[in-house]
Amino acid sequence: MSDGSDSAAAAPWRATVLTLYPEMFPGPLGLSLSGDALARGAWCLEPRQIREHGLGRHRNVDDTPAGGGAGMVLRCDVLGPAIDAASPEGDLRPRLLMSPRGKPLTQARVRALSEGLGAVIVCGRFEGVDERVIEGRGLEEVSIGDYILSGGEIGALVLIDACVRLLPGVMGKHESGVEESFEGGLLEYPHYTRPREWEGRAIPDVLMGGNHAAIARWRHEQSLVLTRARRPDLLAEEAP
Repeated sequence: MSDGSDSAAAAPWRATVLTLYPEMFPGPLGLSLSGDALARGAWCLEPRQIREHGLGRHRNVDDTPAGGGAGMVLRCDVLGPAIDAASPEGDLRPRLLMSPRGKPLTQARVRALSEGLGAVIVCGRFEGVDERVIEGRGLEEVSIGDYILSGGEIGALVLIDACVRLLPGVMGKHESGVEESFEGGLLEYPHYTRPREWEGRAIPDVLMGGNHAAIARWRHEQSLVLTRARRPDLLAEEAP
């Protein structure tokens, strides 16, 4: 499925979130940079209640796992119609499922999503989602880390925030979104500001000398040092 990046300029970036708890949105996305951009119409948020497609008088959305086991599973005959209603034929946005077994979310994936039309994000609950929905609706499973949350909503908030801050005009300076951890395959270098000395700790002299080439070298060296110490896996990924 295309991300529709060629048409991204035609309409605001749009996030549709399928959830059992739509009241969790916008939450923190309604504040600070993302909130200001949302109020200005720079992007759109559409939380949708999965239970609207629930079955029977009580709008049931889940059932026991086939083959036995603990917990409950979101039904395919509930979630499938919910996705169809939120993302009808012709919607070119990628369909994402927040899942601990998904591919780890990276800055490169975030940037690619931010350059498209938006995303349809499914928030799982309980033990998981019927596999037939994942296959039948082409859901891309995405994980924000190797840990388990109560549901996909917090992961969806993380993903949306990471994308929205990269949209044109959301951050004050273009460099703010470029000179950051992961953008160049390294962790970001240390930052300093006034006062020049604090509790016996001074700003490195190189940052105060006005030699921009030397500053750039120092920052790159510091990024390498931090990455080797904290995330050597990132350097391994860059190795031929």
